[in-house]
Amino acid sequence: MRRRGAGFRAVGAALLAAAVAAGCSSESAERPAAAAARPAAAPVSDPAAPGGPTRSAAAPSEIPALLTVEHEVDVLAERDGQVVELAAEEGTHAEAGSLLARLDSRQVDTQMEEARADLKISEYNVQYNEAELHANQARLERAQKMFKEGLGSKADLDEAEFKAKGSVYDLESWKANVDKRKAEIHALELEMDRTKVRAPFAGVVSRRYIRQGDAVTKGARCFRLSQLSPLLVEFQVPETDPRKPAVDQAVRGTLSSDPGRTFEARVTRVSPVVDAASDSYQVTATLVNPSADLKPGMAVHVAWSTPAASSAAATPATAAPSKRP
Repeated sequence: MRRRGAGFRAVGAALLAAAVAAGCSSESAERPAAAAARPAAAPVSDPAAPGGPTRSAAAPSEIPALLTVEHEVDVLAERDGQVVELAAEEGTHAEAGSLLARLDSRQVDTQMEEARADLKISEYNVQYNEAELHANQARLERAQKMFKEGLGSKADLDEAEFKAKGSVYDLESWKANVDKRKAEIHALELEMDRTKVRAPFAGVVSRRYIRQGDAVTKGARCFRLSQLSPLLVEFQVPETDPRKPAVDQAVRGTLSSDPGRTFEARVTRVSPVVDAASDSYQVTATLVNPSADLKPGMAVHVAWSTPAASSAAATPATAAPSKRP
């Protein structure tokens, strides 16, 4: 029995060794086949290596931006008052100096009437004192003549001189009063003009902040006025970005709401100052023949290519000739 068990163990060991050998040979055969089926990786050469092929430049990253215009301001009230008239609505085209709204001016009107009445009184007093001066000068001449001929006293002469000089001072005083009244009227005219909210330049009313009957204070926003052309795009370029936009360089833009819509622009200004908070600088570009549906405030993305990148993409890469052994 012991010999038969030993024989079985010898046969089992032989079969196990044969199975392991078969598995190893099968795995060795599959490895070359898998290696042959796997696609060979494309060799990537260093762009800095002499004669090596130039690596294709990646698509330029886009920078978010907003469409804007050169002139866009909030028109403010120049004095306190109640809105009694609205002459413009959103979308109204306004010329420079045209009326947008009017504030209550009754108090200024009353002050203007009083100032004009005071001016008239002052002008009448000037005319009266001119006549009085003429009469007193005539009396002085007679008193001087009579004193010279011995027919008048020194007291009469002194009194005539005093009245003549007093008339001169009175006349100059009333003339100064006339100038003062005119200055007051001019100030009231300016105050009257401040009751009218006017457009500072030609543009379109993009927003109305006030309603008729509102009580506004000096400095309150009344309207927003925008100049729809030329249309600009302003964006911030990180200082670390190797692409440095230059004046007159072409910029490509796409609408954030519709990436299929594109537009062209040209750089008009590059800020020479870097913002320390964002570590970026501002670039302004002017749109070239923009479509009518592009409006200030639209969100867009812009991108551009450096001249070096453009020339590298246009020039085909040439491989260095290999040396035969």
